[in-house]
Amino acid sequence: MSDNWVVQNLQNALETWNEKLAEIWTLVTQSPQAFKGGSIWKVMGSFLGAVQAVGLALVVLFFVMGVMKTCGSFADLKRPEVAIKVFVRFAIAKAAVTYGLELMNALFSIAQGLVSTIMSAAGFGSVQTAVLPTEIITAVEDCGFFESIPLWAVTLIGGLLITVLSFVMIMTVYGRFFKLYLYTAIAPVPLSAFAGEPTQSIGISFIKSYAAVCLEGAIIVLGCIIFSLFAASPPVVDPNAAAVSMVWSYVGELVFNMLILVGTVKMADRVVREMMGL
Repeated sequence: MSDNWVVQNLQNALETWNEKLAEIWTLVTQSPQAFKGGSIWKVMGSFLGAVQAVGLALVVLFFVMGVMKTCGSFADLKRPEVAIKVFVRFAIAKAAVTYGLELMNALFSIAQGLVSTIMSAAGFGSVQTAVLPTEIITAVEDCGFFESIPLWAVTLIGGLLITVLSFVMIMTVYGRFFKLYLYTAIAPVPLSAFAGEPTQSIGISFIKSYAAVCLEGAIIVLGCIIFSLFAASPPVVDPNAAAVSMVWSYVGELVFNMLILVGTVKMADRVVREMMGL
């Protein structure tokens, strides 16, 4: 690494960004069971057992409410088609609550299959790193003390923006895992709504919302791939320009592309939910 403070500041900011980007690439390919060594998943599994008891009780409640609202009298239940429809709905709701964890895992596996397909189709085994061009390093190192003063201001602002954006992006990806755990933990409660026809929309909305969270990984991967294509062909640096102009031009374009990636990551939930009509 260069001994110049300006160069070191930019390189440290880029190193932080590259580390967080590589971590995101790893996180989107992880399952909730493997995240943080599986310790959080074990706690969610214990909590899920207690919630299942509540879900089974709600199955009975929603079943009775559904029968009362959809059947004008008990005489309607004597008709075979009505009785079969009602009790099949009850059986499906009970199975959904009992095997809710397996259902959540199946939906997540389907979404992860899409993520793997995108990675394979793009041909990316890992994300490309952003590197400070040699021309900028040489120009900055050749600057005198007074010429370096505006460079300090540019690099301080640029380095700060890059560091903040990297943490905003990684926190958004971590937030996706928290949502996955929360959805899985409370799954038996909304899934129990399938027991009654008037309340089945609650269960459908829950499934669609959980699927949207799972599919956020695909949007995040696409954003990382687009940024990797930019990193593979960085902005052209004019070697004849002043050092401060070179740094300002490079950092400005780099931060602009980073903002696009961070915006894509933060809007992944909204994009997927709009695609699914939520």
